Parts: sequence; structure tokens; C-alpha cells
Amino acid sequence: MTTNDLRRTSTIPFGYELGEDGKTLLPIQQELDAYTKAKQYLQTCSYREVASWLSATTKRSISAQGLRKKVLNEKEQQITESRES
Repeated sequence: MTTNDLRRTSTIPFGYELGEDGKTLLPIQQELDAYTKAKQYLQTCSYREVASWLSATTKRSISAQGLRKKVLNEKEQQITESRES
């Protein structure tokens, strides 16, 4: 996602907050930085462990399944983008 992406679902993605207009997603840099570290931790730790760390670090709740879904969707999107290039 890029700065000022429009909201597409009822769920606000981890690392973003809803703008004042109720439609725009604004990045939360602290959460995005922690998510980047979390993806590295997944190389040696379980989704459950990493989700607990991420929730404790950012004070924003994310489940192990939510983290897994976000990571897998991101990987799928990267594959799709590389095929289009």
C-alpha cells in the first residue's frame, strides 16, 4: 500500500489508520517498521510467537492467522507484480 490508499474493506489493515474522511488509509510508520522486523522473525519463530511480539511491540492486536494472511497476501501480490513486469 502507498500513502493515502483508499479503503477497500471494513477491516483497517495492520500498519494503517483511517483518515479523517473515513475513506483514506494513512500509514503508521511504527507499525510498518515493526511488521518488517516481524517478517524477519518468521524465519525462525512461529506465527503465534511473532504475532504476540508484534502486538506487544505496537500495542495493536494482530492474531497469528491475521499475520499469516497479511504475509501470504503480500507474497502473492509480489508474485503477481513480477509476472506483469
